Amino acid sequence: MAEGGDGLAAVPEHERILQEIESTDTACVGPTLRSVYDDQPNAHQKFMEKLDACIRNHDKEIEKMCNFHHQGFVDAITELLKVRTDAEKLKVQVTDTNCKLQDAGKEVIAQTEDIIRCRIQQRNITTVVEKLQCCLPVLEMYSKLKEQMNAKRYYSALKTMEQLENIYFPRVSQYRFCQIMIENLPKLREDIKEISMSDLKDFLESIRKHSNKIGETAMKQAQQQKIFNVILQKQNNINMGRNMCITNGKILQERNEVTSTYAFEEEDENEEEVLTVQDLVDFSPVYRCLHIYSVLGDEETFENYYRKQRKKQARLVLQPQPNMHETVDGYRRYFSQIVGFFVVEDHILHVTQGLVTRAYTDELWNMALSKIIAVLRAHSSYCTDPDLVLELINLIVVFADTLQGYGFPVNRLFDLLFEIRDQYNETLLKKWAGVFREIFEEDNCSPIPVANEEEYKIIISKFPFQDPDLEKHSFPKKFPMSQSVPHIYIQVKEFIYASLKFSESLHRSSTEIDDMLRKSTNLLLTRTLSSCLQNLIKKPHIGLTELVQIIINTTHLEQACKYLEDFITNITNISQETVHTTRLYGLSTFKDARHSAEGEIYTKLNQKIDEFVQLADYDWTMSEPDGRASGYLMDLINFLRSTFQVFTHLPGKVAQTACMSACQHLSTSLMQMLLDSELKQISMGAVQQFNLDVIQCELFASSEPVPGFQGDTLQLAFIDLRQDLLLSFARKSRMRSRSKTRSLIKKNHICGRHMVI
Repeated sequence: MAEGGDGLAAVPEHERILQEIESTDTACVGPTLRSVYDDQPNAHQKFMEKLDACIRNHDKEIEKMCNFHHQGFVDAITELLKVRTDAEKLKVQVTDTNCKLQDAGKEVIAQTEDIIRCRIQQRNITTVVEKLQCCLPVLEMYSKLKEQMNAKRYYSALKTMEQLENIYFPRVSQYRFCQIMIENLPKLREDIKEISMSDLKDFLESIRKHSNKIGETAMKQAQQQKIFNVILQKQNNINMGRNMCITNGKILQERNEVTSTYAFEEEDENEEEVLTVQDLVDFSPVYRCLHIYSVLGDEETFENYYRKQRKKQARLVLQPQPNMHETVDGYRRYFSQIVGFFVVEDHILHVTQGLVTRAYTDELWNMALSKIIAVLRAHSSYCTDPDLVLELINLIVVFADTLQGYGFPVNRLFDLLFEIRDQYNETLLKKWAGVFREIFEEDNCSPIPVANEEEYKIIISKFPFQDPDLEKHSFPKKFPMSQSVPHIYIQVKEFIYASLKFSESLHRSSTEIDDMLRKSTNLLLTRTLSSCLQNLIKKPHIGLTELVQIIINTTHLEQACKYLEDFITNITNISQETVHTTRLYGLSTFKDARHSAEGEIYTKLNQKIDEFVQLADYDWTMSEPDGRASGYLMDLINFLRSTFQVFTHLPGKVAQTACMSACQHLSTSLMQMLLDSELKQISMGAVQQFNLDVIQCELFASSEPVPGFQGDTLQLAFIDLRQDLLLSFARKSRMRSRSKTRSLIKKNHICGRHMVI
């Protein structure tokens, strides 16, 4: 029962499975069939039985359907048999047509194959063209790079390399030639660095050679600009004084001359081509090298190298040349090289960014300035020619003005000029010492004779001499001074001019220039001229006549000092009434020289007296006198008379002092002779003979050989001698009678006027 119950339950399940098999896709049949085996035992057999029953059922249905459609099938076969013949004919016709088409299509096939090949070629060509269009710009740029390298356009070449690396190479990086190019670029960059550095070295070497020319041009332009400014200033001053120009024809004429000069110089400047540092030097190597190193990112290396090399060149430029102090050309080349060096640095400073800085140039200039000042101090000390020193000073001024125009501080150079000023004054003083010596050597120490009016005017034009009495005299006549006086006066003025040339170069005010001129002139008078006068006075061959003339000359030179002061005033336009105006010391100078000459006159007179006294040959044992004065004494008195006649041109006090000194010295000499310790005994005859000589001396003193003495002043010079002689008489009188002694003393008193009884 149970089994039968299970069989009944399995039948609907098998039907369901069959329905699924019939209706489900074949891909899902497997799981459905597997469920058959998963059921109760003998399910497979039962399923097969059920399947067979289902098949039989379907066969019956198929048979029914075939029977239903059999007549139609027979009719269809009959129809097919009817068209069989037509089909065979059609087959034959199709085969024939096919053969014909095959024969006709062979040419088309061939042409089609050609077309296919052409299309493939066109496609390949198009591809190649596209690739070449990508490669050609790269190749063109690389070719352009090669051309730029060959043309030495290295900065452009570096820019081209950047474009190749950033734009073009990424497009064709898959090609081998691109890799070769990429590998070649670093080498090209190194080549460019080496070539640009080589060009820079050539430039630095070239700039050393051109520094002199650059400096000369810059100094010349600075000097021309200075002259132009001076002329312009004069022009402005003239315009400001136009009202005065209208009333003063002379000033109008000067104004026209200045204007003409200004126009002439301006025309010359326009005609002359103005050269600049760019005209003389090609700076392109520096620009190229700077740009190249900037592009390569190595700008600091370039800057350090440039500055290091320029510092080395600066040290070479600052080295003085051997024997530079001997000629002005040596100083000019030295200054030109320095100016050229710093003009180049100033140009580099303004046209480049950061290659040199103001701090760098200032440091370089301070180092150079210290060296320049040391060199000038050392070499200028060897200069003994004032003309060379003056030219050196002018060069220093132009040098300083030039560099000051480029912004370099030059105050220390102008301070150095004040040091050189003292040296210049020393060289001038040495030169004029030689000039004065030559004047004194050529001077004949005699008054200047003039034969006519023309000669008189020539002397007056050289020396400011004013004497109404001399003007009234007829020709020929004589000036009281000798030829050396106008010559010295002219040379003092020449010295002032020489000092002025130096002072004008220092950019100082008129007051300072006036002070410099007066101080320099004072040195000339108080030291140089005074020394020359003293040496002249002390010379052994200078006689009394020459000394008298020297005194007269110094008197006139002393009077001319006020004209020298006026001369300086006219040059500087500084009034002498100014509080700080220095006065000339010529008055004291010539007074000292005159006093020395006067003293030398006294000395030489005494020496001459000694020479005459040495000729004395007294016989101190003589019994009777000769009855007349000794010959040597008469010669001495005659000499003194002629000498004192020459003294008439001297100031009165000088002649009187000389006469008094001579008489006193003569009295002293005679007294020493009388009181000589070696004189053991003296006879009355010798005393009487000596008394005759003393009487002649007293007569000479009483004759007033030099006018101006008051009373018996000159005779008093022999009073001591007379008293000593009286003592000698007193000693001798003890050997004679008192009456005879008194008679003799009375006689001597009458004859000598000064004998005291």
